[in-house]
Amino acid sequence: MFGASRSSLSELSDWLDGQRTAEGLNGLAADLFAVADLVGREKNLRSALADSGQSADSRSSLVTTLLADRVGALALTVIQRVATSRWSDDTDLVLALETLADQAAFMVADADGTLDATEEEIFRFGRAIDSSSDLQMALTDPSLPAAAKAAIAGDLLQGRSTAATQQVLEYAVGHLHGRRIDAVVDDLADAAARQRQRIVAEVRVAQPLDADQERRLAEALSALKGRRVRLNVAVDPEVLGGVYVTVGDEVIDGTVASRMEQARRTMLG
Repeated sequence: MFGASRSSLSELSDWLDGQRTAEGLNGLAADLFAVADLVGREKNLRSALADSGQSADSRSSLVTTLLADRVGALALTVIQRVATSRWSDDTDLVLALETLADQAAFMVADADGTLDATEEEIFRFGRAIDSSSDLQMALTDPSLPAAAKAAIAGDLLQGRSTAATQQVLEYAVGHLHGRRIDAVVDDLADAAARQRQRIVAEVRVAQPLDADQERRLAEALSALKGRRVRLNVAVDPEVLGGVYVTVGDEVIDGTVASRMEQARRTMLG
C-alpha cells in the first residue's frame, strides 16, 4: 500500500488497537474475513465502497444496508470506518479489511495468552512451505478454490496450533491476491510480533490532551513498560487535574484529586 491507503490503514489499526475491551471482539476477525472475501469477489460492491467521489454518509449507509443483520456491532463499525476512509484503489480496501481481521485475531490471542505461540506457529508454517515444493504448488494452484486451500492448511494445523494461527492461515492461503505465499506468511508473523509489542494505556484527564502532550505521555509510558504504548484517553472532570493511567493491572495515579485525598488523610492522622 502507498499514499492514502497506507495512511488510512495506519489510522484504522491504531483505532482498532484501542478496542481491546470492546464487546464483540472475539467474533470480529471471522466477520471481517467473511466481508473481505465477499467484497473481494464483488467488483461492483468493492468499487462502490472505495469510491471517494461518493459521500462518506452514503458509503456508510451502504454498509449498514448490506451488513447490519449479518455481522456483529463492532464489525459493522470497523467496516463503516474502512468504507469511509480513503484508498488509492479498491483492492487496498480489501487488503485493509484482511489486515484488520488478522489484527483482531491477534488481539484475541494476546488477551487469552496464546499470542507468543501463535507467532511461533506461523513462523514454523512458513518454514514448512519453504521446505515442500508440493505444498507450495498446492497452495498456489490457481485452479484450486480457496476453500480447498483452507482445508489443506487446516489439516496441517489441526490439533497443533492456536485458534488464531488456524484462523489467519486458513484465510490467507486462499486469498493471496497474486502475492508469494511465503511473503504473505512472513507478513502474518511480523503482524503477530507487532501486536505482541503493543500495549494500551487507559488514561483519564480533566481536560483533553493536545497532540504534543499525548506524544510525550506515550513516549514516557513506552520507556517505562519497554513496549510500544498506545493511549486511550477519556476526559473525566472528577480527576480535577493531572493524569490517571491504567496499564494492564498497574495504576499510575498522578491526579490532583488523589493528592488532595492523601493530604486530607495526612491531616487526619
